[in-house]
Amino acid sequence: MVDMHGNSPKSLRQDLLAQRKQFATSASYPAAREAILTGLSQFLANYDTQIQSLALYCPIQNELDLRPTLLTWVASRPDKALALPFARPDQHLDFYAWQEGDLLIPSRHGVPEPDPNNPRRPQVTPDCVLIPCVGWSESRVGDKTHYWRLGYGGGYFDRTLAQLRASKPNLLCVGIGFDWQKLDDAQWQAQTHDEPLDAMLTESGLVIIC
Repeated sequence: MVDMHGNSPKSLRQDLLAQRKQFATSASYPAAREAILTGLSQFLANYDTQIQSLALYCPIQNELDLRPTLLTWVASRPDKALALPFARPDQHLDFYAWQEGDLLIPSRHGVPEPDPNNPRRPQVTPDCVLIPCVGWSESRVGDKTHYWRLGYGGGYFDRTLAQLRASKPNLLCVGIGFDWQKLDDAQWQAQTHDEPLDAMLTESGLVIIC
């Protein structure tokens, strides 16, 4: 369980990021990492017909690196495409096609991003978006469970997902995190502007909203 040394989301994020840094060097990390990557491969196989284009992320601050698994997925699949997010000045994300070896440019937040002016890498509207979580939670609404992501506080993904879902109702948004990052209501609760996740993938497996 995550300790909380204050009541603000900012202090909670700092605690979670410090614990993730420590966890990344722990003895239990390799098994958790392999379990998530195995779960990701199973998810891709199960949703093969639904996912043609998939948005991933360049890992920062000890986020789990999904790139080797996803590059293996597309290696013999010419009908599949990967994309990376590009942060616009209006705090929305655009996604551009990505291939291994592409030159990436650090954003003002230090996140490696694709070059939006590269004519060989068009803009993509993904069928699935994989989003790393600083923390995550679940809540019950009637007979349905919702999963929520605590991010870095910029709101980029929430704004982008709201826009994407309006144009692509079948979009799959999958949070990537670890079991220990789960938060209870006393620590953090999703706000009205937060966009729910369609699925959450941890080392315990995939839970998806049907």
